[in-house]
Amino acid sequence: MELNDNTGVTIPVRNLIGMIAFTAVATTAYFGIQERLNVLEHALDKTQIDIIQNSEFRIKWPRGELGALPADARQDMLIEYMAAQQDKIAVKSDKVADQIHNLKLRLGALEKGITEK
Repeated sequence: MELNDNTGVTIPVRNLIGMIAFTAVATTAYFGIQERLNVLEHALDKTQIDIIQNSEFRIKWPRGELGALPADARQDMLIEYMAAQQDKIAVKSDKVADQIHNLKLRLGALEKGITEK
């Protein structure tokens, strides 16, 4: 048997339809699998981005590199105010303690003066 461009091939229509159907099903299955892989890869990429952002947040937030909440800023201001008030109270307390000490000294001196007379 010799093959050339004029060689005729006979194939039953049933087999031809089967080959066309198989080709259509195989093509559809291939593109369906390809699309599913693309969706999964995209989801994986998004998850990786979320993981990276979460890691950055987890590390940088406690350090204050990402800013602070307004409530934190307000609390910081209140803490600074209270620290300043505490310093003022400590200064006044020292003055009161000095005055009490001076009064005790004067009282002691007066008692000595009264007992000597």
